[in-house]
Amino acid sequence: MKNKPPYALASVDNALLLVLMLRDHGSLRVSEAAEELGIARSTAHRLLSMLVYRDFAVQDDRRTYVPGPALAASRVAGQPLQQLRRCLTPHLDALCQRVQETTNLIVRVGVQVRFLASVESTQVLHVVGRQGTILPAHLTSGGKALLAELGSEQLERLYVPPVPASTGITAEDAEPSLSQRSWTELLRELDTVRDHGYSLNIEGSEAGVSAVGACVYGTAGSALAAVSISTPSARFDKQRIPVLVRELKATVSQAQEDLRSLPQS
Repeated sequence: MKNKPPYALASVDNALLLVLMLRDHGSLRVSEAAEELGIARSTAHRLLSMLVYRDFAVQDDRRTYVPGPALAASRVAGQPLQQLRRCLTPHLDALCQRVQETTNLIVRVGVQVRFLASVESTQVLHVVGRQGTILPAHLTSGGKALLAELGSEQLERLYVPPVPASTGITAEDAEPSLSQRSWTELLRELDTVRDHGYSLNIEGSEAGVSAVGACVYGTAGSALAAVSISTPSARFDKQRIPVLVRELKATVSQAQEDLRSLPQS
């Protein structure tokens, strides 16, 4: 039998209970959350808003809360994430100081990316850190840098769904994860990423936000993660991009030197 910790935090407990309710019930309204937990509607609304902020919940068209991408996310394989984050965070911090923009450490899981760490710029107008956020890989600079490391067959397995022969559905009728136009554009963009060694995101994931990203490679030569610089689009002009790319590549190179000194798992 479990005993409640002697110094339990009610707000944390309520937030975790809401996560479990979303997982088990599939949907939740503010009034239902308040009644279930015995708290005020305003308190329930604040708790659910934080779950939305951290991707544990999203609101549908009916303003009902449903499970967010964080509850459906798969486990990340490969380099231990704690070790990777510990090694790369000082480099994110140094890069942020040099370019005065928010920096991020990103890993890919299937067609999604997760922001493992962020260092926020101190400028008044800056991009908020996205640590813990999950986004479609093809809409982020770091995600596109990581996707560019994959071959055509691997990309097709991710974005072009197989059609079981027994269904009688033709390939033309299958529901793709990307439209044909978006798929073609993605392939063309990934070719450009491979040629240049970095990727750009011009307001792909969020209006007013642009970014540049590049991969960090392990000792075996495979991409472990990506580092990105996120900046308000107002400061992301053609003259500044080469400067950001130069600083980004310098950071990646330094980070890879540190990664080589880590014990291999």
